[in-house]
Amino acid sequence: MTREITVRLGRRSYPIVVGVGVLSSVGERLRALGVGSRVALVSDRAVMRMHGEPVTTSLRAAGFRVSTVAVPEGERAKSIAVAQQCWDELLASGLDRTSTVLALGGGAVGDLAGFVAATYMRGLNFVQLPTTILAQVDASIGGKTAIDHPRAKNLIGAFHQPRLVLVDPGTAVTLSDREFRSGLAEVVKHGIVADEAYFVEVERHAGELLARDLPTLERIIGGSCRIKASVVERDEQEAELRAVLNYGHTVGHALEAVTDYGRFAHGEAVSIGMAAAARLAHRLGLASLDTVLRQERLLEGLGLPVRLPDIDHAALLAAIGRDKKARDGQVPFVLAPRIGEFRLVFDVPRDTLRGVLAELSPAEIAPGARPWTD
Repeated sequence: MTREITVRLGRRSYPIVVGVGVLSSVGERLRALGVGSRVALVSDRAVMRMHGEPVTTSLRAAGFRVSTVAVPEGERAKSIAVAQQCWDELLASGLDRTSTVLALGGGAVGDLAGFVAATYMRGLNFVQLPTTILAQVDASIGGKTAIDHPRAKNLIGAFHQPRLVLVDPGTAVTLSDREFRSGLAEVVKHGIVADEAYFVEVERHAGELLARDLPTLERIIGGSCRIKASVVERDEQEAELRAVLNYGHTVGHALEAVTDYGRFAHGEAVSIGMAAAARLAHRLGLASLDTVLRQERLLEGLGLPVRLPDIDHAALLAAIGRDKKARDGQVPFVLAPRIGEFRLVFDVPRDTLRGVLAELSPAEIAPGARPWTD
């Protein structure tokens, strides 16, 4: 059953369409928006081989002139050099301000293509066609686009809302186990900070999710899209409320940066970051031990990590300090006092954070053991 969720942003409003097979409707849906006839489809070669045919066929059948732009897989795509390549190819293909850039792939391709669309000729139409769970429930919605800087993830970017997001849960069947589980971290995040009933639903149906049951995937992915859309509507440019969606990302992004974006899938880093945020909330007296352990049980049950690797804590703390969301030198932490609630905390003592990192580290934790009790 196809679901349609509208992100209500006045003149920048757009639909998120969730349903198996919706990628093959992109041509007619884009034509209905009244855009120009030239489009550029940005993707990596592996995704194009798996999912490109129904997209290009649909676009051409609707009368669009399609150029394809091949970019590297994963986080390697999010560099100024690759953005330069994309700008060059858009120019060579004759794209103008009526044209459309489409991102087919995971969150990295969406971030890059969105940034290119935002900056080429001061802004082109943009369409998200996410093929990973992580991108479907989070990265493709809300208009945050970016490339990485060598010292920090997503440091160079712009807000540029898409005109349309098409989410086909059927693409999840083609993901590796690691990539599939990585995406579920963002699903869990939405429940922790925004909707306890949704969190309970994920707890109850974790088995069906891991089995990639399509009706379950469609329902859960649609629920996450609904939560993300609601937050974006109330805080389009991350003034405060939208910070809720950064739960687990402060430590997670820093962990990715200090390991050169190659050791962890994004959701794996965010899962560890959520475990850190949960324990930080407990140390600060904001959350009960039950709230902490409930988060960890679900993450572990979905095959996600909740412990730090053997890593230099000083380097990790330094990377946290460079977080782009810092205000006047203070790094904000999104914490969850209870499931379904959040609090933004700026004044986290460095020693408290250092203690949390130690708790989650291998030298401190025997396999299966809990490092502390209430």
